[in-house]
Amino acid sequence: MNSATTLTLPVEGMTCASCVGRVERALAKVPGVAQASVNLATESAAVTLDQRVATETLTGAIERAGYAVPHESTDLRIEGMTCASCVARVERALQAVPGVLSASVNLATEQAHVERIKGAAGAAALMAAVAKAGYAAHVVAADQPAPAATPSRDGWKVVAAALLSLPLVLPMLGDLAGRHWMLSPLVQWMLATPVQFWLGARFYRAGWKALAAGSGNMDLLVALGTSAAYGLSLWLWWSDASGMPHLYFESAAVVITLVLLGKWLEARAKRQTTDAIRALQSLRPETARVRREGVDLEVPVAELAVGDLVVVRPGERFPADGRVEEGRSHADESLLTGESLPVAKQPGERITGGALNAEGLLLVRTQAVGAESTLARIVRLVESAQAAKAPIQRLVDQVSAVFVPVVVGIALLTLLAWGLLTGDWATGVLNAVAVLVIACPCALGLATPAAIMVGTGAAARRGILIKDAQALEVAHAVRVVAFDKTGTLTEGRPRLAAAEPAPDAGLDRDGLVALAAALQSGSEHPLAAAVLAEAKAPLQSASDLRALPGRGIAGTVAGRELQLGSTRLMDELGIAREALAARGEALQAEGRTLSWLAAREADGRWQLLGLLAFGDTLKPAAAEAIATLKRLGLRTLMISGDNAGSANAVGRALGIDDVRAEVLPGDKAAVVASLREGAGKVAMVGDGINDAPALAAADVGLAMAGEQGGTDAAMQAAGITLMRGDPALVAQAIEISRRTTAKIRQNLFWAFFYNVVGIPLAAFGLLNPVVAGAAMAMSSVSVLSNALLLKRWAPEKK
Repeated sequence: MNSATTLTLPVEGMTCASCVGRVERALAKVPGVAQASVNLATESAAVTLDQRVATETLTGAIERAGYAVPHESTDLRIEGMTCASCVARVERALQAVPGVLSASVNLATEQAHVERIKGAAGAAALMAAVAKAGYAAHVVAADQPAPAATPSRDGWKVVAAALLSLPLVLPMLGDLAGRHWMLSPLVQWMLATPVQFWLGARFYRAGWKALAAGSGNMDLLVALGTSAAYGLSLWLWWSDASGMPHLYFESAAVVITLVLLGKWLEARAKRQTTDAIRALQSLRPETARVRREGVDLEVPVAELAVGDLVVVRPGERFPADGRVEEGRSHADESLLTGESLPVAKQPGERITGGALNAEGLLLVRTQAVGAESTLARIVRLVESAQAAKAPIQRLVDQVSAVFVPVVVGIALLTLLAWGLLTGDWATGVLNAVAVLVIACPCALGLATPAAIMVGTGAAARRGILIKDAQALEVAHAVRVVAFDKTGTLTEGRPRLAAAEPAPDAGLDRDGLVALAAALQSGSEHPLAAAVLAEAKAPLQSASDLRALPGRGIAGTVAGRELQLGSTRLMDELGIAREALAARGEALQAEGRTLSWLAAREADGRWQLLGLLAFGDTLKPAAAEAIATLKRLGLRTLMISGDNAGSANAVGRALGIDDVRAEVLPGDKAAVVASLREGAGKVAMVGDGINDAPALAAADVGLAMAGEQGGTDAAMQAAGITLMRGDPALVAQAIEISRRTTAKIRQNLFWAFFYNVVGIPLAAFGLLNPVVAGAAMAMSSVSVLSNALLLKRWAPEKK
């Protein structure tokens, strides 16, 4: 940055002049900042820079001062990228735009995700930066579907190149059979020239753009290598008086043909990596039948509004999320949740848009439409995961940044070494050509994103939504899996198993239940629902209700101050429980969850009124899920707020290694943090709402959706969302993570192997340019093909 530049940053959280001074002082300390002026009225900071300063450095200074710089993101579709070097160049170009915080480019999806300061680095500036780097960019709207899987239009070029190159190769084959079918130099030139400069023009165009931008890519290597072979052939033809010199037109033509073939196969394979996204997008119907004033109208799905009454006939897909108002049927939700069996639907049941209605006509009241629907959020999650970079990709990026210059340098050294040491400049040129052609940064760029795209797609088809690539990569290293109990290992629908009044309370069973129900009449807690289901109407009114987090509830009923809650709450109040202690211990031993009801007497002392015992049913697949995790070599743990007796009973029934009972919701995160310190990578499985702190504290959080489907909280709190309440999905998520990570490592090995082995062989003259071209063309195809094997993954059957 040769001259001073001013950058305007929005600042949130300032309230007075002292805030202005604090922000200005924080910015002034950043090296490269010449002046910082903060305006409280406009809530912005004008920063004058006398040298290049990363925007992220400036925002970090403001945030450390206690204020916020609002961010927003933009997604771009990039055209013209061919290899990992292209990815690095586009990222550098985007990151150089003032106001850009970070830019991540994915070669497999051909998209860039740009995080920028709100109001800065507009789409026009971003697209201009990409264009300056030699590529084309278009903004991708948030609700824009992935491009259709249109066949590649370059197939005819491959056929044309092959037809022109085949006569050039026949003399080589004839030599093996003792025949001499050598074509005249003129015929060779006439066959090779269209391949070189017409069918191979794309390599010159892309290579020149890279060179003009001060960088290099795969196309530049191909253009340099084939041009050298073509030029050498021309020179030998014109300088040889015999009229039949040994030429190398076939090397240039065949290399271009093979690379075109490889790119065509690569494009076909890349389209298959996005099959999961397109399958999900195809679930949304184009139109919906809406009933308005007794008349059924067919309208575009985009015009649906929350509250519309939608008519769904047998065999049709539900156009939006909602609840059944009339009718009974079954819904096929397999592509959304991975559940293979149809799910019964009746009035009051929740419907997920995209599911297939089976045999009955249903009237559904819409609750979420468009971008807010479950299907739209699933698509966004999968797209986000597929576009993200895994941490291991950083190594590839570092290598790619210097790859092409290093290869060109090695080719130049090869030419000089052969020419100066042996005097055979023609052989030196051919070996240099082989070095240029064998190098394949394309395979490096595709190795990681291709595996991630296929892995996340395979997981999505099983009802496992992986939010980001980091969660996918980290999950394979998990050593401990911690579970919440209620709703995760159990059905989460407890019932009232026992109600025992205290001997001196003056209550019968119905009276005890009535008081507890009055306290919980406005609660949505599962235990409250169990009490309300047992209580007889009408309920008494309650006042002064207040929640006691992690302990219970308090309020006033019929003039009596009551508290209903856990054993811990009773101990804190100093309430004697001897009269029901034996009964309580017996119920705990049966795995029941206890709640105690107490009332404050006129003298201020608390009196025990009775106990309530709740029973929950274990999920049918829970025991097998725990056994599967153990077979994978993982340690299991259950963290529960229930009493020790109830929690231990569930732990014994399921075979869980360790049980932590009577843990408050706020303390679960501390338990997870302590596990991470001593046990390695930890995964936490919960409902994604009450367990959000613990999910965030774990190395990998797995949010299990309940019968209400994947909520926003569940999808945002964890790196992985399980779209149905089946504990078996936990082991499947870890298994697909292990498979995907293995594919990434295999792909990177082969991508590096091609170059580490191929480049020295080419430099020492042990690799013909044609063979080098074939290897280079197939390297990216083999990487993609290896990644596509993940599509065949299926959970291990019992």
